Amino acid sequence: MIASGPAANRPPHIAFEEVSDMSCPREELMRLVKSLLLYTALCLVANGPALAADSADLDALRTGDMKKLSLHSAPQAISALPFLTETGGTATLQDYKGKVVLLNFWATWCAPCRKEMPMLSELQTTLGGDDFEVVTLATGRNSADGIAKFFNEIGVSNLPQFMDERQAIAREMGILGLPVTVLIDRDGNEIGRLMGDADWSSDSAVSILKAMIGD
Repeated sequence: MIASGPAANRPPHIAFEEVSDMSCPREELMRLVKSLLLYTALCLVANGPALAADSADLDALRTGDMKKLSLHSAPQAISALPFLTETGGTATLQDYKGKVVLLNFWATWCAPCRKEMPMLSELQTTLGGDDFEVVTLATGRNSADGIAKFFNEIGVSNLPQFMDERQAIAREMGILGLPVTVLIDRDGNEIGRLMGDADWSSDSAVSILKAMIGD
């Protein structure tokens, strides 16, 4: 279901099919609740002072769509679970340590994701390299062929076609809607997230990421 109404009052744009389906098994719902509780606990025990100054600096750069970017007062742990790559292998978010990463959770059936993806592609063209990367992770019911067709239709060729098939990573990181984009620092910690689509090619987005990269 696509959310409607004033942007400021919207919940995350698209709820996962498994979550919104009232026939979802009780065991599945319990696993989701446990994942959310674990995520909250990790947030509470993180080292707060280490990020405070950086958050203030980044906050001053937020304009336009980037006002929706929620910056954490403390770094938060990210998932170490594996995801499937387009070549059939596996990788983890930990493989990107040393880079600033913009992690985008999306799906082929998500209309706001289709709108947002070209702007993520433009951001990758602008900043992508040894210090920064946009990582796109299709979450839930997405086939490899469907993902390839999606990218083909919108003319995007510079973003990865990774899959979180069972939503395991999304659940562990408390992702309850799509799209959601997570900002990850060089140490592999989440420092902020934005729910819903946004113009990631905007001057504000580029300035925030350049500040993180150190340009």
